[in-house]
Amino acid sequence: MEYSVSQFLLLGALTFIFVGAITPLMRKIAISVGAVDAPNLARKSQKEPVPYLGGVAIAIGVVGASYGSLLAVDFSMETFRLASFVLVPAMAISLMGLIDDLKGLEPWPRLIAQTATGVIVAVILTSTDTMGVAFNNTFLNYAVSVLWIVGVCNSINFFDNLDGGAAGTVAVITFFLFFIAYDRQQILVSALAIVTMGATAGFLMWNRAPAKIYMGDAGALFLGIIISVLTIRLSPGVVPQVKSFAIPLSLMAVPILDTTYLSRYFTVSRWHRSPFTSLDARWLTTPRDCIYFVGLRSVLRRNRTRDLYLARYLGLSVNGDWWRCLAR
Repeated sequence: MEYSVSQFLLLGALTFIFVGAITPLMRKIAISVGAVDAPNLARKSQKEPVPYLGGVAIAIGVVGASYGSLLAVDFSMETFRLASFVLVPAMAISLMGLIDDLKGLEPWPRLIAQTATGVIVAVILTSTDTMGVAFNNTFLNYAVSVLWIVGVCNSINFFDNLDGGAAGTVAVITFFLFFIAYDRQQILVSALAIVTMGATAGFLMWNRAPAKIYMGDAGALFLGIIISVLTIRLSPGVVPQVKSFAIPLSLMAVPILDTTYLSRYFTVSRWHRSPFTSLDARWLTTPRDCIYFVGLRSVLRRNRTRDLYLARYLGLSVNGDWWRCLAR
């Protein structure tokens, strides 16, 4: 069964409206339970406490829209099973992130949970033959898949350090994933990509600078699983298949570079200690620590118009803190 672009865009628009509507409710709940990020450190950019739990709204929107569209259009046990192979692990890791948002967890249990989830997802994708095989070595395929899943989860989490940073970036990534998948007639990948784009864009209305709510670990880890699985499942039709690595790496270039830079910056240059001593993005970074500010400001600040177009290309135009970086 074929679906038009307009049908997918309608699905994304409905998700956008739904998440945009429930995010204020999650904000009230977060305030009532005390799930807020207080400006208790000099490196934090906000002036007042900002609630977490925005990621719960994103997860509800993505899961609800995904299963709802299956029920309305093309429900079968096969499609339900394939969708669940992505959504159930994403909800599980999101639950762990929610516990961390509410009570706080040590870094190593979080990393272990992420790795375990990555192993489970890699096994499921391989056993169901829904993942491309880039190498002739089975162990290497598993290892690369797990490394990619865990890496993307933490890249999205680290990139959630500025107002609108993670949400805006994920919205842009899933926008391009949708059109690539639609061109290849990968219906489930297309649907999940457009739903995720709509959910993050809806949340972005409340997360753009100055942010009224953060997604927290619950949202960042949920989106990390979704994005990593979407890029693994994507079949761009590139031959030889190993060259298809270029597409997810290009789409994820900004958060990957940001994570790589921060890991080196704080391990070698600033604190001389392992990044695993803390995986909290807001505890680690401020606008002056972001790779865009540190790596590109000195080169690009001579031409503010060019800065604008570059930022739009990178999906950062919705993020007010980036402009404050450039203005300094």
